[in-house]
Amino acid sequence: KTRKGKRVLDDRAPKTVENDKSALIVKGSKTNQTVVDALLDIYMLKKPLVRQLKRHNPFHIFDDETPIEKFVDKYDSSLFLFGSSTKKRPSSLIFGRTHDGHILDMVDLSIVKFKSARDFETPKVPLGTKPCLCLEGTEFESDPTMKRIGNILVDFFKGPTVEMIRLEGLESFISFTAKENMIYMRVYRVLLMKSATNVPRIELLEMGPAIDFKVDRTKLASDSLYKAACRKPKALMSKRRKNMSEDVFGNQLARVHLGKQNTDAI
Repeated sequence: KTRKGKRVLDDRAPKTVENDKSALIVKGSKTNQTVVDALLDIYMLKKPLVRQLKRHNPFHIFDDETPIEKFVDKYDSSLFLFGSSTKKRPSSLIFGRTHDGHILDMVDLSIVKFKSARDFETPKVPLGTKPCLCLEGTEFESDPTMKRIGNILVDFFKGPTVEMIRLEGLESFISFTAKENMIYMRVYRVLLMKSATNVPRIELLEMGPAIDFKVDRTKLASDSLYKAACRKPKALMSKRRKNMSEDVFGNQLARVHLGKQNTDAI
C-alpha cells in the first residue's frame, strides 16, 4: 500500500534479467563450534549477497522443505545454506537453491576437517570481491550427481555478475577438488608479481577457510525440471538470421544469393 512496499514488490517481481542471486544462511536447532565457524567464514566470502539469521530453527529440510521455502521467499533469496549438528551428523552443511519458490537442488555435506580463515595469517581480500572458481577432479565430469553438486557450489560462490573483469580484480581463488565421495574446498589470495614479460607472475597464498567435505545426502531435481529452470527468456535469446555465421574471431559472415544475370547485354 505504501510507495516503499510497492518498490519492494517490484524488485521481487520476475524480470527478464534477474538480480544477482543472494544467499540465506540458517542455523539448525543445534550447532557446534565447527559449524558456527564454517557458517561465519562462508558468510564473509559471500558478502554482500548474503543474509545470516541469528536464531536457531528446528528444521529437518530433507524431511519437510516447507519451512526453508518460506524463509527463502520471505527474505527474497534463491540460495540457502543450512548448518546443524545432530548425533548422526555432527557437522552438517546443506547447500541448496530454489526455483519458482520451491526447492530445486540441495546437497548435505558433512565437515570432516576444518580450518578457519582466522587461523591463516594471509591478508584477506576486500568484501564483495568476485572470486575465480575452479572444479578439479574427473568426478565433476564423469559422475552425474557430482557434476550437479559442482554446479550448485559454483552457483553459490560465483558472486556478482559483471560485464568485464580486470586482471587486477582477480584477488581470490576458490578451488573444489572431488575425490572418492570427498570434496576439498580451499580458498587462496591471488598475488600478481613482477615478471620479465608483460604477463605478471601469479602466486597463490592460502587464506582459508579450508574444509574437507564428505558427500552425505542429495536431493536433486529431475533432468526435465533442471532444464526448465535453466531456460532463458525469449527476449534474451538472439534471433537466428538466415545465411549468417560467425568465425572464431567474431567476424560475421553472410551468404548472398543473386538472381540470374542477363549476360546478353554485356
